[in-house]
Amino acid sequence: MTSLRGDALRELVTVMDRLRSPGGCPWDAAQTHASLVPYALEEAYEVAEAIESGDRAGMREELGDLLLQVVFHARVAEEDLDDPFDLDDVARGIVAKLVRRHPHVFGADVAPDAHAVHVRWEQLKQEEKQRESVLDGIPIALGALARTQKVLARARRAGLDGAAPLEQGAPTPTDPARSLGERLLALVVEAEAVGVDAETALRETARRVETEARRRERARPDGP
Repeated sequence: MTSLRGDALRELVTVMDRLRSPGGCPWDAAQTHASLVPYALEEAYEVAEAIESGDRAGMREELGDLLLQVVFHARVAEEDLDDPFDLDDVARGIVAKLVRRHPHVFGADVAPDAHAVHVRWEQLKQEEKQRESVLDGIPIALGALARTQKVLARARRAGLDGAAPLEQGAPTPTDPARSLGERLLALVVEAEAVGVDAETALRETARRVETEARRRERARPDGP
């Protein structure tokens, strides 16, 4: 079990407060939730890259950078005059959600396997958020492969035919974009069927292509 006294986290909050306060850093003081979005996305991808490449030192560093984004947003949120909240509020919220979404651990429910846990989690989420569709809440900003796979997975768990395109009929030869989209969809369907994350698989393949391209670049007689 992870041991966390909280000293380092409190120090991080104190440093962030100093950076954001008058007399601190002008750049940090000028940031908003909206301006920080690209950094949060970038840090999340860098965490994924460190994990996928097996870079333990890099993972620790990138997790710190991602944690900074959470602390930064919480600090900005404290200044909101209409609906302020802080890091403690964020932590309390996720603690309550974890307890609520794990009734098989903190309540009387029974979950025979991980799949049952996942299905129940989605049911509870839909009830809590009062969503009209199981597909509500999938971020538009997700990469196309990741978003498509999430749509397919949710549709499948809901008993819908998520593998079928919304529009029936074969694409015409004069519609190359739709034709390519159908073929990409078929690959994502295949990945979903065998339990492979399409986005991760493509990133790994792209990483191998990049490694080989760099090797060939270094091998050139005239260099890069």
